Amino acid sequence: MASAFMIAAGVAAAALAGRAIVRAAQQGRSGGGGMMAHFTKMTSASSERGFEEPMSKGEAAKILGISSGADKEAIAKVHRKLMIFNHPDRGGSPYLATKVNEAKEVLTGTNNRGSVFR
Repeated sequence: MASAFMIAAGVAAAALAGRAIVRAAQQGRSGGGGMMAHFTKMTSASSERGFEEPMSKGEAAKILGISSGADKEAIAKVHRKLMIFNHPDRGGSPYLATKVNEAKEVLTGTNNRGSVFR
């Protein structure tokens, strides 16, 4: 009886792990889901000290992966894409989501609130 339960638990765990692997592969193929890869790519020797306080336009452009002179439509498009893959309601990091939102606000000139993580 106990061995049947252990087999069932093992099969369920394997199914969940397989599902996670398939989802990760699908996100990688579609070009999305790489939020951490995006942040890893954008970091350099000059940004190893963390985020600037307050966030500059240059840093905001780096976070979103666009030029600091981009128009509001391009900023909104990139912001939406990053937030789809990193929204806290979908398992994303609240800290990174806040930084992406702050970057959008800095570049669009609507920086009317500070980061909650200061």
